[in-house]
Amino acid sequence: MQSRDSSKQHGTRAAMNALRLVVSLTCCAMLATGASAQISLVPPAAKPAPAASKPTPPKPRKHTPLKKPAEAAKKPAASQAAPDAAKKSGNDSDNAAASAKDDPNIDLVYGAYQRGFYRTAFDLATKRATEKNDSTAMTMLGELYANGQGVKRNYAKAIEWYKKASDLGDREAMFALAMLRIDGRGGSPNREEGAKLLASSAKLGDPKAAYNLAMLYLDGQTLPQNFKRAAELLRVSADAGNADAQYALATFYKEGTGVEKDLEKSVRLLQAAALAGNVPAEVEYAIALFNGSGTSKNEAAAVSLLRKAARQNNAIAQNRLARVLGQAVPMDKIEGLKWHIVAKTSGKGDLMLDEALAQLSPEDRAKAEAAAAKWLGTKPNSP
Repeated sequence: MQSRDSSKQHGTRAAMNALRLVVSLTCCAMLATGASAQISLVPPAAKPAPAASKPTPPKPRKHTPLKKPAEAAKKPAASQAAPDAAKKSGNDSDNAAASAKDDPNIDLVYGAYQRGFYRTAFDLATKRATEKNDSTAMTMLGELYANGQGVKRNYAKAIEWYKKASDLGDREAMFALAMLRIDGRGGSPNREEGAKLLASSAKLGDPKAAYNLAMLYLDGQTLPQNFKRAAELLRVSADAGNADAQYALATFYKEGTGVEKDLEKSVRLLQAAALAGNVPAEVEYAIALFNGSGTSKNEAAAVSLLRKAARQNNAIAQNRLARVLGQAVPMDKIEGLKWHIVAKTSGKGDLMLDEALAQLSPEDRAKAEAAAAKWLGTKPNSP
């Protein structure tokens, strides 16, 4: 890793760590199966462990909007808004530079980026990358080119800058370049090169790289399938606070995959991931709370979590919320069947709940259908 001026680089490094688009691979079929296997709300009869099967290849998630990091350098007082860079004049660089006079620790590249002055961030990063051979600035240029921010999207240029930063030891650039190689953006897919880049980035401590590398070991196509190694990498990522890794590792502990089976550890990881906003983890943790599996039974907390996940359009949460509202205290069958109707529109049918809906009085059924229609933004069925 190249040495850098700490007072100027700390802001960008912390910012890029927090701001990096989490282009993580989704859990493959085994994890999805594990999730669906956890959704029974009544204690099921003992089931034999499912036969091991080769998981389907994981797929990359779509980019998510960038978020302001907790460690962000303070904003210049000149502007509190974050307008679109395309609408800004050429005075942004001057304004950003002026704001740094009072605080030399402000990182101008990130400051412009965070405020939405993407063209300014591009110009400042270009100057820093070319004049100072700054790997963090190079990574920023790759990011801007990859996402079409301040410049026209150009994957070839993004790869060029990510490659330069990677050669200088930048773990964020290694991760970003790995994902482009695996996806085949800017050229033909090269999963082998992507795996090597992920391994290098993970070795330098990048939690996203560790998670995605674990998925490749779980997948067994690019790398030899190795559940134990996948679990080790997930643990590294989970310990760094990666909610996807916490959820995946929770599934490993529940099923005894690559680790010794431990329901309590599984539930603790589900709780951590749920608190971080991982919706599938919210559903699984709610179910554990409702059943008292691996944790103390708490039906009220379970209903609250399921309702939160259901409102985020998770069909499994909607289905399970429909079930628990017919069992929990206080009972609310109309709201429960509203969520059943909503879940069915996403393909999550349930014969038991169909029967419960059919047994409602015409008045109550109309209420449930009207509530579902309101949520879906449609008109209720005519009688």
